Amino acid sequence: MTRQPQAAHAAAGKSAKPKDGKSSAKVVPLRPAAQAPQRHDDSFQGPLGAETMDRVLRAALGRATLGISPAALAQAWADWAVHLSMAPGKQVELVQKAVRKQVRLMLHCQQCLQGKDPGPCIDPLPQDRRFAGETWQQPPFTMIYQSFLLTQQWWYNATTGVRGVSPHHEQVVEFVARQVLDVFSPTNFLPTNPEVLRATVQEGGANLQRGLSNLLEDWERAVAGRPPVGAEEFVPGRNVAVTPGKVVHRNALCEVIQYAPATEQVHPEPVLIVPAWIMKYYILDLSPENSLVRYLVERGHTVFMLSWKNPGQEDRDVSFDDYRRLGVQAALDTIGRIVPDRRVHAVGYCLGGTLLAIAAAAMARDKDERLASVTLIAAQTDFNEAGELNLFIDESQVSFLEDIMWEQGYLDTKQMAGAFQLLRSNDLIWSRMVRNYLLGEREGMIDLMAWNADGTRLPYRMHSDYLRQLFLGNDLAEGRYRVEGRPVALSDIRVPIFAIGTERDHVAPWQSVYKIHLLTDTEVSFLLTSGGHNAGIVSEPGHAGRRYRLSCRSESDSYVDPDTWMVREPSHDGSWWPAWQSWLAAHSGASTAPPTLGSNDRPPLAEAPGSYVLAE
Repeated sequence: MTRQPQAAHAAAGKSAKPKDGKSSAKVVPLRPAAQAPQRHDDSFQGPLGAETMDRVLRAALGRATLGISPAALAQAWADWAVHLSMAPGKQVELVQKAVRKQVRLMLHCQQCLQGKDPGPCIDPLPQDRRFAGETWQQPPFTMIYQSFLLTQQWWYNATTGVRGVSPHHEQVVEFVARQVLDVFSPTNFLPTNPEVLRATVQEGGANLQRGLSNLLEDWERAVAGRPPVGAEEFVPGRNVAVTPGKVVHRNALCEVIQYAPATEQVHPEPVLIVPAWIMKYYILDLSPENSLVRYLVERGHTVFMLSWKNPGQEDRDVSFDDYRRLGVQAALDTIGRIVPDRRVHAVGYCLGGTLLAIAAAAMARDKDERLASVTLIAAQTDFNEAGELNLFIDESQVSFLEDIMWEQGYLDTKQMAGAFQLLRSNDLIWSRMVRNYLLGEREGMIDLMAWNADGTRLPYRMHSDYLRQLFLGNDLAEGRYRVEGRPVALSDIRVPIFAIGTERDHVAPWQSVYKIHLLTDTEVSFLLTSGGHNAGIVSEPGHAGRRYRLSCRSESDSYVDPDTWMVREPSHDGSWWPAWQSWLAAHSGASTAPPTLGSNDRPPLAEAPGSYVLAE
């Protein structure tokens, strides 16, 4: 028994004012799209329904584990443990390593106690800055942290290189071992952290009192579902997302914002930005000084932006293809009414970039020539090597997430945040806990942090489509992904592509983004910028410490692997924005008068930033 799908509605909703004063939009919920995949029977089997009972249990367990599947962890551990038990040579090697490390530590301690400076017997990894302070280099703390690092190194040796363990399970076991060890890092405890001890003595314990107050305040906010301290100071339309513009289209899934021109002449080709719906759009229109939208408008570009609806339980059956039809295609139709017969520079960020790549491939297949170029910002099209996020993607994990979403209709932002924070636990969890609760220091809220706390949800069906077809199946890269019943191929895209990766991206590793070279037969410019998935993109001119590399490959050039590319291409200081904007301008026509806001037959609906971005 399967559900009979119906076409998705695109009706515009009516604005409403909730009790907190923020505007939101009530819209007709989307129904399943025309080609829904086959589903498990959700009906009851017998008095309780065996499958239903199982899914309810797993969903309840998932809420307690922040969406991490215990079965997936158990499978990985069993694979490692069984193979290690059948590897006596590896066991002997680990014993030998443990003895050698113990001897090194004892000699180090002896020299420290004699007043000598032996230097570290093990150096932290380059990205590990926990023990960089001078106080950590004094006994007994140098001995404490050296012991911790040696233990960490031994566990890395123990969890890797065991013959017969699947690569995925090896990565999971190594990752979990590292997370467990990080819990017991000497930085996390008052008696073993010299910086906290010094602050406690100097302040007479006032830091701990402030830390307790911070802890209670954060706990109260978390329980009440309120944003972190200071985030309420950043409100879209008040001090972020303030670039002037109008909402020129609204349907059940998105609003299309057209920004007001800031120059007397503009490039004829408009720019359409497709942000991810795992985040709210205004990361690209933060404060006026770091707004990419404002930067483009001030340089003569007509910019359109999609602002996605934050889905609720009623949107459980919204599909991935609904985002293409009611998002990218609807926006292109809207642009066509405002500036007819103009080709469009399409830009996709993160998941929005993946969606844009699919839409561009489908348009190329169908001889739709409305695109002038495609820019993919930190967006993956081949998910075979998607970095550490693959730790959370296998059949067990995906089915576990599906059970959570099946019950509540969506994946909540908190359930997504847990996995992302674990990827950078030292920076996003433990260092903040030490600073906030042991040192009693409050890190000042900034616009990017406030935006990061303004989370969104993902519809059940869409996220299942995404995980199974793109992550697990890698259907897009391998030519199996279907749009309107027919497969699409990225190699059909013939317009120029500009792809952007970031050096420290844990969500879309730049080597994975770089694979666009292998999947397309067109001109590809690739830019690698410093920073991470978000901070590396919000990189306005004048931002200190920024750098980038850039190359352009014509369709006839030979392939260059990413490691060789990194060595070959020189590094340039500064923001990547001017380089990309120059590329856009070079692929644009002669300047013309700016278009009106909205079309004659469909005037603007509201002022930017619209209502969807304000909805909880």
